[in-house]
Amino acid sequence: MLTAKTGPAVHIDKLVKRFGDFVAVDNVSIDVAPGEIFGFLGPNGAGKSTTIRILCGLLPPTAGRATVGGFDVAVQPEDVKHNIGYMSQKFSLYDDLTVAENIEFFGGVYGVPDAKLPVRRDYVLRMAGLEDKRKAMTRTLSGGWKQRLALGCAILHEPPILFLDEPTSGVDPIARRSFWRLIYDLSDAGHTVFVTTHYMDEAEYCHRVALMYGGRVIALGSPDQLKTSLSTGHLLNLESSDARAALATLEGKPEILEAAVFGSGLHLKVDDPAAAIPRVYEYLKQAGIHVMTLDSITPSMEDVFVSLIEQEEKAA
Repeated sequence: MLTAKTGPAVHIDKLVKRFGDFVAVDNVSIDVAPGEIFGFLGPNGAGKSTTIRILCGLLPPTAGRATVGGFDVAVQPEDVKHNIGYMSQKFSLYDDLTVAENIEFFGGVYGVPDAKLPVRRDYVLRMAGLEDKRKAMTRTLSGGWKQRLALGCAILHEPPILFLDEPTSGVDPIARRSFWRLIYDLSDAGHTVFVTTHYMDEAEYCHRVALMYGGRVIALGSPDQLKTSLSTGHLLNLESSDARAALATLEGKPEILEAAVFGSGLHLKVDDPAAAIPRVYEYLKQAGIHVMTLDSITPSMEDVFVSLIEQEEKAA
């Protein structure tokens, strides 16, 4: 059963992790509330997975302090492990076992009592939508179904806190959306969910997110708060006949505060869309570039992340 805890579910205070001269986690401080879905976003190598492994009691911190469920990760790593569920980006399922056999095996690993295991197994099968696949060999499942099974195995022992490390990596968008519905159900049931991802659109599903870059947290807040942080200026979406040439043409122009490649087009940050749009048309026409679309849009989390990274690189 979930245990009610006072204070934050996860408390991180000036956490540092070094590997030789390389600083993987650089002075990170975060509190995560019970029942919160907290997202750790950033590119590969940003320090997300290293932080998760420290919080799971798998790596000792170099400096700073962290508690998970009230247990100190450096002093009480075994107590931490008994109170969390962990799902990595590399599925730890056994392909030569059936779905039900995998559940029963991990039930033993997590110390679920024999008398309780059938109830927990049936719950996981229901929760993950795998009731009609219980006898299927795990190797025959698609990535999306393996993902659901791995999540189910991670919550067999009813941990109050879940750490999901890049859980949707390599899974198709429909399966990703379905997986996030399961995460919401777990949050509604009282689980705290700490999830890392490099998919910026997944930030929209989190209650709060921390954006990591170079081992540091460069922004922290709800998705709406972070998007509002870009409120200085307006965002335009430009689709043209040549995005790279358009970028070269528009960079440095007085009406353009920022310009960045976004998909097959550009996102342009401007002060005054009404004044900037005709000037953009004029600049591109003079350069022989055809404009297909030029509209004002609402910033996405990817816009937030790109803008913040550019600020960090300029500061550096």
